[in-house]
Amino acid sequence: MFVIGGGGREHALVWHLRRHHPAARIVCAPGNPGIARVATCVAAALDDLDGLAGAVASVAPDLVLIGPEAPLVAGLADRLRARGFRVLGPDAAAAAIEGSKAFAKALMARWGIPTAAARTFDALPPALAYIRAQDRPLVVKADGLAAGKGVAVCDDVAEAVRAARAMLGEGVFGDAGRRIVVEERLEGSEASVFALVDGEAVCLLPAAQDHKRLADGDRGPNTGGMGAAAPVALDAALRERVLREIVRPVAAALVAEGRPYRGVLFAGLMLTARGPMVLEFNCRLGDPEAQAILPLLGAGLPDLADALARGAAPTAAPSSGAAVGVVLAAPGYPAAPRTGAPIDGVEAAEGRGLVFHGGTAVRDGRLVTAGGRVLTVVGLDAHVADARRTAYAAASAIRFEGMHYRTDIGARLAVEPARR
Repeated sequence: MFVIGGGGREHALVWHLRRHHPAARIVCAPGNPGIARVATCVAAALDDLDGLAGAVASVAPDLVLIGPEAPLVAGLADRLRARGFRVLGPDAAAAAIEGSKAFAKALMARWGIPTAAARTFDALPPALAYIRAQDRPLVVKADGLAAGKGVAVCDDVAEAVRAARAMLGEGVFGDAGRRIVVEERLEGSEASVFALVDGEAVCLLPAAQDHKRLADGDRGPNTGGMGAAAPVALDAALRERVLREIVRPVAAALVAEGRPYRGVLFAGLMLTARGPMVLEFNCRLGDPEAQAILPLLGAGLPDLADALARGAAPTAAPSSGAAVGVVLAAPGYPAAPRTGAPIDGVEAAEGRGLVFHGGTAVRDGRLVTAGGRVLTVVGLDAHVADARRTAYAAASAIRFEGMHYRTDIGARLAVEPARR
């Protein structure tokens, strides 16, 4: 098996594959120091599709699993399938559901999939006129890929105006922000719902709760994700409603529009008083949600995907227990993370929980920071409250200069009843 990517999600994915397929040969490009302990890593840049395709061809794996969104949106799965490889990940046409928020909004509007009311703009003056005419809280989103940071959840009109100016006027997200989506701000509790999809066949994976903001209490700027907890307990009625109103319809819509989806589909939902509504779709496993979900699966993703492709109806309920993943971030993250600091205590932390590498490197024989989200420390236990204690006990063993993390990951799930 061949895994594309080099972050915490991919480390969790390789760990998951090794757990369920202990004898398999697993290769990862580009990988990271944590992945290198359990798989073979080969050098390849994630924006070099030819290089990635060549690396896969040199190994000739029976399955390729693509972790990050950028190579999926750029068409890596298309290239690999054209060469005859089995791939867990959507083609570029289907990956547009994440690659363009405007496309996703239009798709949902055409097919009646519940989501926030929205307008799309590619020029600043009409965007500002629309924002100033609203009397409700808004969310301003960069249309393209912005590493999870291109969303401004605004408390008032002035904040939404600043966000629109930054994206359309100042180009803070480059090409990704040349078009923006302005939508109503939904109220409720969030859930990250994941499903394996093969055409119109779907299999729900455990739901998770992500924590996007930098600081405790959901304060500070949006990040790629500061931690996640799973499973989110969706009662039977809500689970069926999510399948009936969101997951199955979007899979069918993509098939009907000539974009059949094959891979993991991520629906970011707001559970509102009106019912579940889509905040966004992603074309892959989330990071850090994967680090919390994958340890709970009682079956391997390749086995579930094979069963789905055969027309079976696999179930992917959590095997047991709960998981809480805490991201340890570098100083300056998310705006300008500082790297190169030595990391100590990883082995001690691994004696208490799981440690997945995200932004690490080895220099002169020392493990050092090499990205904004350096490590994800995961606690596993019977209940979320106990998993939180395990995760934070493990995190306390790790040290690097400027390390910071949220102290409230999973706190809401530890006290919330099943979602209805």
